[in-house]
Amino acid sequence: MASNRPAPESPYTTAVFSEDGAERSVGEWNPTAETVRPVRGRHRHRVMKQRGGFARSSTVLGVGVIAAVGAGGIATAQNKPAIAISLPDVDSLPGVGAFMSEDAADGAEADRERTAEYETMGLAAQEAQPTAAEALRSRILEQAEDQQAGAAEAARAAAERDAAEKAAAAAEKAEKEAEAKAEAEREAERKAKEKAKAEAKERAEQKAKEKAAAEAEAKRAAQLAGSYALPTSSYTITATYGQSGSMWSSGQHTGLDFAAPAGTPVKAVGGGTVKSAGWSGSYGYRIVLQLSDGTEVSYAHLSSMTVGAGQQVSTGETIGRVGSTGNSSGDHLHLEVMTPGGSAMDPMAWLRSKNLNP
Repeated sequence: MASNRPAPESPYTTAVFSEDGAERSVGEWNPTAETVRPVRGRHRHRVMKQRGGFARSSTVLGVGVIAAVGAGGIATAQNKPAIAISLPDVDSLPGVGAFMSEDAADGAEADRERTAEYETMGLAAQEAQPTAAEALRSRILEQAEDQQAGAAEAARAAAERDAAEKAAAAAEKAEKEAEAKAEAEREAERKAKEKAKAEAKERAEQKAKEKAAAEAEAKRAAQLAGSYALPTSSYTITATYGQSGSMWSSGQHTGLDFAAPAGTPVKAVGGGTVKSAGWSGSYGYRIVLQLSDGTEVSYAHLSSMTVGAGQQVSTGETIGRVGSTGNSSGDHLHLEVMTPGGSAMDPMAWLRSKNLNP
């Protein structure tokens, strides 16, 4: 522990000057209370400056420490406990009390007042630190919020752009699909029209063919209706119309007989309608054919018939077979002809009137 030993004598030699500036003597100078107090003028001012400077240096040191602590508090955590600073009493320092005169005491008092003022300023600055830190924190938070708001706005704008792009792509896709569907429908409609047109053309052609065939058939029927043919073939005339004999109940023959082998085809002499076809007593199996002009032709003694009543036949069409049914003496065709009015007439004469020669 330090003791209050007297200050060592200065090894330096000092020239002592008089008040008018002339050098008085040369020797060692060891300042004491007795030698320092009477000094006046520039030397006293210099000594006081040294004393005041030493006192003020301790004060400045304290204020500097306080300011450093305050600045450190801003730079570091704000809630750290305050640091207690202890400054030694100047009078207790060894070799210093002798320098403190009454003027030095006044200066020390002024220094203490300034120190208190600086300490107060330091404490006020320290108390104001949280407010500055909070302001800084508020600015940082505001900047962070601004950044977050900017990021959110950018994200929203990006989402809107993405949604718009997706909507545009979907609309374009829907438009293309609708166009493709419309094109497919138009193509289907075109094909349907072409098919309908082809079918209509085919129907028209078929109808024209059917009409032409019908016209040809009608023409052929007309031609056949206007033509006539002999009733059978491979025959022999065995009896004529009006011939007398006991074989006929009326005493006279009422028709023209064509003797032919049994089964010989019997043909229609002209086109017309089968009026009746069946068994007819003494005529055996008989067919009555009514021609288009109303003339009736009767085929009797048939062995079989191939047509029925109401059937349309054409000239030369087979309607039965030669036989000997009914009141007959042998296989032959008995042919009778009646006018539209119902009067009997000679079949030979009628056939010849049709350019036929039995």
